[in-house]
Amino acid sequence: MLLAIDVGTTNLKAGLFREDGAPVAQAERPNAKASGPAGTVAYDPERLWEAAAGMIRDVTAAAGSPRVRTVGITSMAESGLLLDPRSGRARTPILPWFETCSLAQAERVRGEIDAKAHFRRTGLHASFKYGLPKLLWMREHCPEAFDGSGVWLSVSAYLAYRLTGAVAEDETLAARTFAYRIDRREWDEPFIRHFGFGPERFPRVVPPGSAVGKVLPDIAPRLGLDGGAAVCLAGHDHVAASLVCSADGDGVYNSMGTAETLVGAIPARALSDADFASGLSFGRHAFPDRMFWMGGHSTSGGSVEWLRGVIGDSGLPYAAIMELLEGTAPGPTGILYFPYLAGSGAPLIDPAAKAAFVGLTAKHGRAELLKAAIEGNAYQLEFMRREAERVAGAPIRGMNVVGGGAKNGVWLQIKADVSGIALTVPGAAEATLLGAALSAGVGSGVYGSFREASAAARRPASRRYEPDPERHARYARLYEQGFLTLLGPLSTCYRRLT
Repeated sequence: MLLAIDVGTTNLKAGLFREDGAPVAQAERPNAKASGPAGTVAYDPERLWEAAAGMIRDVTAAAGSPRVRTVGITSMAESGLLLDPRSGRARTPILPWFETCSLAQAERVRGEIDAKAHFRRTGLHASFKYGLPKLLWMREHCPEAFDGSGVWLSVSAYLAYRLTGAVAEDETLAARTFAYRIDRREWDEPFIRHFGFGPERFPRVVPPGSAVGKVLPDIAPRLGLDGGAAVCLAGHDHVAASLVCSADGDGVYNSMGTAETLVGAIPARALSDADFASGLSFGRHAFPDRMFWMGGHSTSGGSVEWLRGVIGDSGLPYAAIMELLEGTAPGPTGILYFPYLAGSGAPLIDPAAKAAFVGLTAKHGRAELLKAAIEGNAYQLEFMRREAERVAGAPIRGMNVVGGGAKNGVWLQIKADVSGIALTVPGAAEATLLGAALSAGVGSGVYGSFREASAAARRPASRRYEPDPERHARYARLYEQGFLTLLGPLSTCYRRLT
């Protein structure tokens, strides 16, 4: 059997699958946040390891202690820590992707590079999210962590180390440090040294799905495993999910959670000025000779969570949210919501962008505000989708949708109506977990290739959402004449006020 671990922003998940992708057992636990240095939000490495180990025990026990051939680990990108490989101790907490403490360091990096040239090497635009700015921040605020050895690892690589004792990083997560060259597939040593780090701060890099070792014999029995299970790095969670959302690496999919991401693939090639101008990020795909493009929006489900707390004394229950949404009239509210509670991502990257509601009247209540928040996030996704079409040079005629937000049928119908394209929710409820299992199956020899793994997985029936032509026409007018028209003036206004 194939075992997978998915470390998300909000939850940790583990799943056990047969080789045809059929689920056998699953466990889930909160990914509890902790207080980090200098008032930051962080994750405690030991606590995370204990939670992951507990979930492995849960799923193996639920399945009757089966023979697990391989373990695949995927995780949220850009989150990491310094590990001392000599002692095996974490020298820092895990700083998550959303922690903005490294904004000043990202600005320093931006000021010391040729942005276009660095983008062509890395596929990234400078941001506080990435590993290098976080390392610079840690060096300033936790200098004792840099006395002696210490290697920057993603969360996936850290859990793989705890299972195997091996230090390695998956390429799709190495690329989210801002210090890895996807054009040469190697660490950018001159760039790393420019910021005062030695190349030993970064681990060896392996392709997605690679086996980095076997479960240590002294911990295997406590986890319900045997020492022969290979541990594989399944890498970036969105890349792992793409193995389920597309059988050949060509499909476009949308991941809905606290943050929202749009992901697609193109043939491997040199990056251009047009790619840079798109605001999208790029990286090497698990599928051979392919690259992925990615656009992110950090407060999609986060907007709904924020509003849910604002309009409910102790947080509006989800059942109440759905009742309010389902009671609204079909079609647009007429309210424009700009969903930038934590800045804006692609296509117009602006960390200083602010959220706004435009068009409110006294007739609008909680239901309309909630629906407007969903509409605004759908407009932002449409903004990314149209830019991705230009980059890929081909129309996007449909999308797969995965993640916790995909359970909200009202939201999905609004997305279909805004975009004018059909949305499909794959029957595999946990696409990221299954993708990690399939990736590990490649790394351990269960499948001969990623395409074979993707094709082998059973996919249950899916839900499909078709756009309504009349509602699409109304949404298109609001998007083009309202949302896009006001983006520039609102951004200028807030910059003048701050």
